[in-house]
Amino acid sequence: MNDTGRHRWTTLVDAESLAARLGSDDLRIFDCRFALIDTAAGEAAWRESHLPGAQYAHLDRDLSGPHRAGAGRHPWPDADAFCDWLGRCGVTPATQVVAYDAGDGAFAARLWWLLQVMGHRDVAVLDGGWARWSALGLPVDRSTPAVSPTRYRGAFDQDRVLDAEAVAQRPAAGDLLVDARAAERFRGEVEPIDRVAGHVPGANNRPYASNLSEGRFKPAGQLAQEFAALLDGRDPQRLIAMCGSGVTACHHLLAMTHAGLPGARLFTGSWSGWIEDPARPIATGD
Repeated sequence: MNDTGRHRWTTLVDAESLAARLGSDDLRIFDCRFALIDTAAGEAAWRESHLPGAQYAHLDRDLSGPHRAGAGRHPWPDADAFCDWLGRCGVTPATQVVAYDAGDGAFAARLWWLLQVMGHRDVAVLDGGWARWSALGLPVDRSTPAVSPTRYRGAFDQDRVLDAEAVAQRPAAGDLLVDARAAERFRGEVEPIDRVAGHVPGANNRPYASNLSEGRFKPAGQLAQEFAALLDGRDPQRLIAMCGSGVTACHHLLAMTHAGLPGARLFTGSWSGWIEDPARPIATGD
């Protein structure tokens, strides 16, 4: 609880609870809707209609950094650049941040993880996203919110984000590398985005959609059981999540934290970063 007695959300928040807090001075909402095949679509949808007070967070422009060798399609941003963006959006270390996307939380979880690794505790994803908010007939707006800039300073916990060189050594050391892409992409049967199909040798596959039921996150207890079975006796800190570019992998990190299993890490470049070096091995099949 904070000094006003309000509950602080650190993983997920439901639409009804968020609706009751709209207009709070300590709340900043971010619309993270995005489409990989049309990178302007999410922002266009935000301009058409969004949650009251919501600012837009663009995956390429705001939640990723410029490309550099081995960083993949959505490079991990520079800490100072990310902090500058937070400041322009009126966020302080004490702000309650809520992120949402079209529904499943895959893009919103990227902002959640960025702030988590920055040490910002009070950040949550809207469970069910825009789809559930709209279905409930809750308030929407078309105006661009006016915000007062702040100064935000912080640094990423580098122990929570790994590059390809670090990840290459981890399966042999007993860590669990979990790929959040769809099973057919993991097996190398199809690859609609990256130039090479397959997966990192030694990785396991759990599609991020496995965390959901009817468009919302599964109950924390169920997620805890499923991830405990996947961990097979390992500590949560031994799990490294990856995907195509370090975005949907954050869904696993959110699900695990919500389930009471915090501490897992992210392979930031993920598959798209791994294959930038043609000398790295590639596996296919299960």
